[in-house]
Amino acid sequence: MSAGKRLPGTPEPMHRWPGADGVTIAGDSWGDPKGPLILLQHGGGQTRHAWKGAGETLGAAGYYAVAFDARGHGDSDWAPNGVYGMDIMVEDLKCVIEALGGKRPVLVGASMGGGTSLVATGEDHIDATALVMVDIAPQIEPEGVDKIMAFMSQKPEGFSSLQEVADAIASYQPHRQAPKNLDGLAKNVREGEDGKYRWHWDPQFRTIRRDMNKRRERLEACTRNLTLPTLLVRGGLSDVLSEEGAQGFLKLCTHSEYVNVTDAGHMVAGDRNDVFGSSVIEFLSRTVPVTGEPVQKAHEVHPHHEGPPGDTIDIP
Repeated sequence: MSAGKRLPGTPEPMHRWPGADGVTIAGDSWGDPKGPLILLQHGGGQTRHAWKGAGETLGAAGYYAVAFDARGHGDSDWAPNGVYGMDIMVEDLKCVIEALGGKRPVLVGASMGGGTSLVATGEDHIDATALVMVDIAPQIEPEGVDKIMAFMSQKPEGFSSLQEVADAIASYQPHRQAPKNLDGLAKNVREGEDGKYRWHWDPQFRTIRRDMNKRRERLEACTRNLTLPTLLVRGGLSDVLSEEGAQGFLKLCTHSEYVNVTDAGHMVAGDRNDVFGSSVIEFLSRTVPVTGEPVQKAHEVHPHHEGPPGDTIDIP
């Protein structure tokens, strides 16, 4: 099933891969397939398009960046059994890696995608070369999560115009400049038989009941288990990951590096792709270099990295 037909101008996926339980996963890629593989996983309610700028930047730097729509999002299939959650998304992630030749990846995950990546590495489901967590940690702010769910739940009857869609996004992201051209919003919605525009995601996704205490305990255990090079990137304006939550992650994963992008919100890559891209490339140049040199062990400190791992770098 889907939310309706794709609007004209919606980019077609470059790739389609088999996911778990017969679900097809849609994705895009940038860069040379021979370069180190980076898998970019978006947050709930987003699509692979959230990573376009970052993917282009990483591809230009010599990496092979691949972004894909999570099940129930964008151009990927909806789960026929309505199953969504970290476990099944880890299985989808494994399927994508297998389809790409089984190469060890760098996992980059924002919000929901970060949780998937953390479980995948922290529970040894996937042998990754490095992990980049984007505005997500075991401890997150309930108010910020509620705001996301409220945004995803609005207008179940559909929007009458793309301008209404733009207004809804602007109310959720007031710090961003509203687009003058609404054509770019076409990829965010589908058109139903009634002519109304609805979000691209499966409505069942937002009805899942999540035990936040169990989620936190599980992700804390995963964080303690991390041994691979790890970078935490936080948006300084985020209402989902607080500075306290970020510091809690750093205490559990003492070798992790930390970048705080002071003028970005929860969607860090979308707000400040320039800073995000340069920060990730700097981290990967030491840990998973394009040259194919040995991956730096988590406890080692590169001589050009000032201070011990876990230091905070505030980037305006």
